Amino acid sequence: MGEQTPAGSGGILTRTQPDHHTATMSSLLRAIPSVDRLLSHPGCRAALSLHGRDHVTHICRAVLDEVRRDIQEGRLVDAGPLTDDAVVERITARLDAARSPHLVRVINASGTILHTNLGRAVLAAAAVDAVLQVAAQPTNLEYDLAKGSRGRRESEVERLVTALTRAEAATVVNNNAAAVLVGVNSLAAGKEVIVSRGELVEIGGAFRIPDIVARGGATLREVGTTNRTHASDFAQAIGPHTGLILKVHTSNYRIVGFSSDVPLAELVALGRQRGVPVMEDLGSGALVDMSTFGLPREPLVSESIDAGADVVTFSGDKLLGGPQSGVIAGTATWVNAIRENPLHRAVRCDKMTIAALEATLRIYEQSPDLARDVPTLRFLTRPLAEIAAVAEQARGRLALALGSGFRVAVDDGASQIGSGALPIDSLPTKVVVIASDTMGADRIAAYFRSARPAIVGRIKDGRFLLDVRTILDAGDLVPQH
Repeated sequence: MGEQTPAGSGGILTRTQPDHHTATMSSLLRAIPSVDRLLSHPGCRAALSLHGRDHVTHICRAVLDEVRRDIQEGRLVDAGPLTDDAVVERITARLDAARSPHLVRVINASGTILHTNLGRAVLAAAAVDAVLQVAAQPTNLEYDLAKGSRGRRESEVERLVTALTRAEAATVVNNNAAAVLVGVNSLAAGKEVIVSRGELVEIGGAFRIPDIVARGGATLREVGTTNRTHASDFAQAIGPHTGLILKVHTSNYRIVGFSSDVPLAELVALGRQRGVPVMEDLGSGALVDMSTFGLPREPLVSESIDAGADVVTFSGDKLLGGPQSGVIAGTATWVNAIRENPLHRAVRCDKMTIAALEATLRIYEQSPDLARDVPTLRFLTRPLAEIAAVAEQARGRLALALGSGFRVAVDDGASQIGSGALPIDSLPTKVVVIASDTMGADRIAAYFRSARPAIVGRIKDGRFLLDVRTILDAGDLVPQH
């Protein structure tokens, strides 16, 4: 008999005897089918007509590699014989998954209306229709139908922006960070940009004003202190190398207490006196007075234009409620300089963004009821009684759907606007609270996210909450699996 070694509670295993585990693994590895054999299987033949031979072949190889690893790591040793049908089942599942888009609809019950991770503003119906019209067929994007020659893709957007803000000219790029970048590059490349230390903001994703100024080819010149900056600080900093005075609206934080900043009108007067252009980054981009809707007031683009700013930049997908974009408005001289910058072409908008922005701006120009027609404004101004009614409907449906293992209740809550807009202000809301003796808040949240469509709530103080402010149909909160 060969040399003996311990084999745990199973007795004695001799090295001259075959290891059952190893033998099974070897048998499974020998049973792995070839790619050609799989491609001739009826299941793969059907898939070829949907996916194309190259793609199916690629998936076959990937699945075979996965099966081989599963066998070698012991995951299939006790699963029984390896059949072609079982492998093809894996392949077809992988093919089906590959056809599914990465971007899918989710239900935003997070309590953040303009949630950057969830796509920010929900487009108005008119904007969605405009995107669908231009996406599926040729359009006159850069073609003047009246003249029969090349046109400018943003001509109607410019007309609308200038009408709504009283600016002389306007252009649009793919987001507000790009608007600031191309503005700095056009007005102050190779020169200094003067900014108050209290306005050196960082926006989402660690994008910072100092970095944007540097990438714009300019040198940052900080003035004042974090909490107090005076007009004299700017005046003393202006010199032969000054290219731009930049004012940044601190839309994502507030400095309170012993603090002061310099009003835009004073910076404009100083800029005119010293021959330096003034640009303001407003960020949120309010075109209408939010206080008329009972909301905290945000600076208006038109007010900055009236104050004499040479260039004003703002987002299209925050308080404006349109698609992701950065709008640049101001005097014709400087806006034209920005438009002629080659960098402007690199960050320009495509036809779908142009169409959605144009449709959204037209609502602002023509609608008698903005809170009805712009979803962002609808969510911001929604009556609490209406929210409460939907919350009660959702509570009943969820209690029925989840069963006796869950406790479902309605409670008071607070929604936030999000995306840096009105950062210290919140809106009263109603939340549906879901609890269980057997599942913690994290597991409940994961269960709702695994629904189709996924339902995104939030966890606060160890409780899973569904904020109803952005929910119009209570049925949307019932998870479907």
